[in-house]
Amino acid sequence: MNFSEFISFRKMITPTIIQILFWIGLVVCVLGGLGLIVSGLSGSGLIVLQGLLVLVLGPVVVRIECELLILAFKMYDAMLGIREDLARGQSSGAAAGK
Repeated sequence: MNFSEFISFRKMITPTIIQILFWIGLVVCVLGGLGLIVSGLSGSGLIVLQGLLVLVLGPVVVRIECELLILAFKMYDAMLGIREDLARGQSSGAAAGK
């Protein structure tokens, strides 16, 4: 990616940031789940169950949220491709009709 693409917003950097946020969220879920499990061992079994849920379901939820965000960027890319295809089709169709 060169500087002009960055300045003119032709190249999106947010999908890369979303991937980084996914890994951070994954680490937070694992550490948080393990922390709940350890703290629940000396006290309530309910906290251990919560820790297991965070450990198992947390990364899945983080993944789904990140995929939904990236989906918006993929839809944008697809719409740009459609717009470019239509622009090429209209210019070649206009030339053929003359």
